[in-house]
Amino acid sequence: MSAQREMKEKNPWHMPVTIIITVIGVIAIVALVTVAVLQNRPLPQKYKYGIVLDAGSSHTALYMYEWPAEKDNNTGRVEQKQSCKVQGPGISSYASAPHKAGESLKACMLKAEQWVPDRRHRETPLYLGATAGMRLLNMENSSASDKVFKAVEEALQKSPFSFQGARILSGQEEGAFGWVTVNYLDDRLKQGLETTGALDLGGASTQISFVSDKFDGSESPINSVTFRLYGNDYNLYTHSFLCYGKDQALRLTLAHQTQSGPNSISDPCFNPGYNMTRNYSALYDSPCVSDRKPQGAPQTFTHLGTGKFQKCQAVVKNIFNFTHCRYSQCSFNGVFQPLLQGSFGAFSAYYFVMDFLNLTDTFIPLDTVKEKVAAFCATHWSEVLQKHPTVKEKYLAEYCFSGTYILTLLTEGYSFTSKTYSDIKFIKKIKGSDAGWTLGYMLNLTNMIPAEAPDTPPLPHAGYVSIVTVMALLLFILFIISLRPLWPRCSKQPQII
Repeated sequence: MSAQREMKEKNPWHMPVTIIITVIGVIAIVALVTVAVLQNRPLPQKYKYGIVLDAGSSHTALYMYEWPAEKDNNTGRVEQKQSCKVQGPGISSYASAPHKAGESLKACMLKAEQWVPDRRHRETPLYLGATAGMRLLNMENSSASDKVFKAVEEALQKSPFSFQGARILSGQEEGAFGWVTVNYLDDRLKQGLETTGALDLGGASTQISFVSDKFDGSESPINSVTFRLYGNDYNLYTHSFLCYGKDQALRLTLAHQTQSGPNSISDPCFNPGYNMTRNYSALYDSPCVSDRKPQGAPQTFTHLGTGKFQKCQAVVKNIFNFTHCRYSQCSFNGVFQPLLQGSFGAFSAYYFVMDFLNLTDTFIPLDTVKEKVAAFCATHWSEVLQKHPTVKEKYLAEYCFSGTYILTLLTEGYSFTSKTYSDIKFIKKIKGSDAGWTLGYMLNLTNMIPAEAPDTPPLPHAGYVSIVTVMALLLFILFIISLRPLWPRCSKQPQII
């Protein structure tokens, strides 16, 4: 009996104070561990959305973007999740019936309402940007342009989204935002890597944008755009050539060939065997060529194809002016352009035309590309129709011209050589998002790209929790040890058995 009492007196864990401290310590440790586990458990991701309508010259397209809700302008990546091509032509084609421009958007807007969760509708920004088609209409008939925009705005204001307005982008904005999109999607801005140039080809205009070490903006300030993104400064060269999109460029070449008002022309830019009757008034109804319409021309002319690539190139070169340049160097039409630098992404019509011709692979030499375009141009029209029964004849007929025009624009206009042509990558999407100006436009208007690099904590969250847990455990042990002097004193007190 006395032995048991002596053992209990020597065992401090039977003391009330020690037991209480121990229990509290254990509870504290369990609490710390529990908090750490709960803090780091995966949570359901919340997203925000943005919608941009690209009102181009030939058609309108809707793009829906998504990003993590808690990372608006930090590390959250904006990604394209859905797209919808509006049926019918571009909104500039509805000048005589403006209300139809608004009505044409309804089907895609209904799809957007289904894609975006209902609870996010009111906070989802909606933008419409119009490009060269509306720029031309505004030049030709500003009143008609205003009516089209009014009809479009009325239609979009009826949507449940937060409509932020519709406007015409300048050519400089179109080029610059396309450059932002390409480099943002490729993570070059965030990581401070060498940037990629942007080549955009639409129906009514074409843009070239790139960063050059030799360009500081002083020689041609109108072509300079400065960005500060993720803590890095970018001085961008950009220029937009209105009337040099592939559709308007075709009008320019046809206008050059019909200056004398002939009844028929033999066009080397269309396949042999091609035969079409065209209306003079329809050809010359664009501001790009309206002042060139020949006097006394018949109502129509016969358009015959001969399919001669080299002769087509000679015809295409006539729409460029390479003689006038008041700067140290120019691309064409007297426009300053610094020396090309770095790699380039070519998108929009660049991609669609070259993809049809199976020429999007970067390893194909320029001479081989020319040979393949020449071979396609020389193919008889009946054979082309037979090989591509699902392609609309209008588009099919223009591929010879479009391929030749692209090569002429790149090599003669922008001065890409056999060596630097391999720096061009023809792209449709980058990591699931369409290449184009729309994403860059939305990122700019919503301030989604910080001017300064985002701050990061010195330790990752999990590491921080682990260190706190270890320190708490160490403090608890030290606290227990600090109570040791009390143990003998407590153990000598009489205990009731």
